[in-house]
Amino acid sequence: MELKYLGYLIFTLSVFYISYQYSKKILDWLKYQSIGTRDYIVDKLSQMFIEIPPQRILLALLSLSIGLGLIVFVLFLPQLFPAVIFGIIVAILGWKLPKPVVNFIYKKRVEKFVLQMVDGLSLMSNGMKSGLSVVQSLSLIVTEMPNPIKQEFNLVLNENKLGISLEEAFTNLSKRIVSDDVEMFVTAVNILKETGGNLAETLDTISSTIRERVKVEKKISAMTAQGLYQGILVMCIPPLLGTFFYFSDPNFMLPLFTTTIGWGLILIIILLELIGFFVILKIIKIEV
Repeated sequence: MELKYLGYLIFTLSVFYISYQYSKKILDWLKYQSIGTRDYIVDKLSQMFIEIPPQRILLALLSLSIGLGLIVFVLFLPQLFPAVIFGIIVAILGWKLPKPVVNFIYKKRVEKFVLQMVDGLSLMSNGMKSGLSVVQSLSLIVTEMPNPIKQEFNLVLNENKLGISLEEAFTNLSKRIVSDDVEMFVTAVNILKETGGNLAETLDTISSTIRERVKVEKKISAMTAQGLYQGILVMCIPPLLGTFFYFSDPNFMLPLFTTTIGWGLILIIILLELIGFFVILKIIKIEV
């Protein structure tokens, strides 16, 4: 018995020592996971012209993590093991998922902006061929085209009106819309404004390049869609079979939901399903 208490004491002192030695790193990590996640989401939303107070974002994160975790914990009671395990998993997922969701929305907005650049640069090029300046051609895009390209180029014009140079305003655009096509456009415009050259012809070339690249990306997306849907179908087989067996022979499946070993197997199945899904996403992801 004394050895048992001695082991507890050594373990406690070890945890205290490690926490003390790495306290700064632990606090920085906790700060990044809390305030850092909130600030990241606020910054991404502001880049998409969505203004939400940081306090409301933090409240939503806490509701999705702790709130949903407690709900899952209560639903699984009085079985303590699955209640604790699945409550923690849901709480972690509730805190982690908003960030990739916001990234997905941002990515879709960037893709839409790049698609609009094909018509927008052609419109800008035609305006410059008819004698308009770069600023007047940008005003033409703002007038004729929808969001998000309208919002972004309107912000470029407003920054220019406030005294920021057009080159710096375009550089800010490339920071808000992270894309190789936008970077190519901004670099070409800034270089040609300094060195001179036929900007209208360059815009036509960039527009054609973006158009061809979008065609290739759409073709690859269509070819990889079959693999994605096959992976989703294979992932649906275990829960569908489990549901079928449960309704056809409940007594045979009951130990899976009433014993510790059963809940452990369910947890392993979920983890393997998630690992398989992310592996499929990695396989079908092809950079152009």
